[in-house]
Amino acid sequence: MKLWKRLTALCLSALVCVTLLTACGRKESADGRASLSVCVGETPATYDPIYAQQIGDQTILNHLYENLMRLETGENGQTIAVPGAAKSVDMKENSDGTVTYTFRLRGGKWSDGVEVKASDFVYAWQRLADPATGSVYAPLLSIVSGYAEAQASGDMSLLAVSAKSSTTLVMTLTGHYDWFLREVCTSIATMPLRQDVVQRLKQEADAANDNLKEDETPRRWWSDPTRLVTNGPYTASAEDENALTLTENTAYGKKLTGPEDLTFRFGDTQTAEVLYDQGVVDAVWPLTEEEMAEQMEADETWQAEPVLETYSVMFNCSRLEDESIRKALSLVIDREQLTAMAGITAQPAEGLVPPGVPEDNADLDFRACGGSLLDNDPESYADRCQDAVDLMQNAGYDRGSDLSAELGALEYLYVDQGSNKTVAMALCGMWGHYLGVNVTPRAVTPAELASAMRSGNYTLAGMSVSAVCSDAECFLMDWTTGNRDNFLHYENSAYDTLMSIIAGAEDGSARMGCLHDAEDLLLEIDCAISPLYTVGTAWKLRDTYLGAIRDPRGWFDFRGVYPKPVTVQ
Repeated sequence: MKLWKRLTALCLSALVCVTLLTACGRKESADGRASLSVCVGETPATYDPIYAQQIGDQTILNHLYENLMRLETGENGQTIAVPGAAKSVDMKENSDGTVTYTFRLRGGKWSDGVEVKASDFVYAWQRLADPATGSVYAPLLSIVSGYAEAQASGDMSLLAVSAKSSTTLVMTLTGHYDWFLREVCTSIATMPLRQDVVQRLKQEADAANDNLKEDETPRRWWSDPTRLVTNGPYTASAEDENALTLTENTAYGKKLTGPEDLTFRFGDTQTAEVLYDQGVVDAVWPLTEEEMAEQMEADETWQAEPVLETYSVMFNCSRLEDESIRKALSLVIDREQLTAMAGITAQPAEGLVPPGVPEDNADLDFRACGGSLLDNDPESYADRCQDAVDLMQNAGYDRGSDLSAELGALEYLYVDQGSNKTVAMALCGMWGHYLGVNVTPRAVTPAELASAMRSGNYTLAGMSVSAVCSDAECFLMDWTTGNRDNFLHYENSAYDTLMSIIAGAEDGSARMGCLHDAEDLLLEIDCAISPLYTVGTAWKLRDTYLGAIRDPRGWFDFRGVYPKPVTVQ
């Protein structure tokens, strides 16, 4: 055991001893179902589906609620969307190019015995789309007809989602989005909610807050998860500061073959590792950098699982209007050097869409099919730097000329988390050394960065570009002219046309071709953004169990976990 593990184990020994007492109660029922304990995150920040951004929070909600569809691994290993709260779905293409989906619910019940109704989804989706809630996942519904009008007016009745009856849900999309069922209808953020329950719990929380003591944390409607009414396979039965236990929801209406009860223990990466080593938990995420390094050393074929984000330099195209300047700034970026600073799983970016996003055929990878749009070859780096100098000179800026005289003082904004500061310093050093362009790195808070980028009050910034869905279109659709999330302030009618064609495309191969063309236009031709690196992650389930699934978007599904059959020799 490495020194850091010994020290951490000592620091956590008291916790482990206490927790082991409860872990000794882990059992297997007569029908082979187990009690499972996992650690996939620290103390949850929220149990509200539209605000849950942490993997642990999303994982818990994935077991408490059931969406219209859910993901399942098919016989050929592909991940497919299968009915969840819905029993069937029909699609109709309309003459105006819109597409209408009709879901018929299976007659499931909430944990208090009340029927799950179509109006529960209408309430949840309108709540998500409402700008007053400020959810970062609201763009999931931007493909629903009426979304822009509802956002602009605050009138959520304009969103084309309605309950035709208690068991029939109807929604109309602006185009033909292949990923709607697979991504939107399985998302944590679009899980159903009971309006009466949310309002009742909110009123009780507000009443409690009226008598709040100075040192107490304000209550939210979801603060006590054991009081939540849920429609998924589990309900929350017990909670303390270190753990949350879920037990089978007897009103779920489907046979549950996985764990009878599921305990989430809270802790950071090192805590999780110690709990796993001591046998307290049987699944942990994420693995430490040290353990991933050990995995790589032990097995040269081992690879981390892709994370759906690409850390990138964002150019404000309304300030850096000349694409030659943006191209020059991008050419002198040494991604190999930056990647070495970003952690053991980091890889130089080859495009904006990271590895792990499927091509039209789920057996293929979009990034692998599109190839690298960025030259990361160390042997050609000197030539790229010379090309950048030539571009600057052709644009009228000789080395040492004052670019800030025209553009104002140049700053590179970043959030000081992880390796971001080191990367920012190195980037600004490259721009100064090779181009004579002085850019000052400045650390800001996440809120300050978001505000600056939305208002356009920045020139360069570093941020992770992620997508709410595992589809290339979701990485590219924000950059259309006038999109409220177009932080690049990028405008190109050809790009807009491509994205419009993609939204209405019925032929999968043609759609993918247009997506690759759009990414090439954004990066190679206009250089509106410069991707730096992608990262990976890793988790583990004890080898005595099978059946855990990690969603490509990050969260886990343990409902199908079962003890590995014992082989008799």
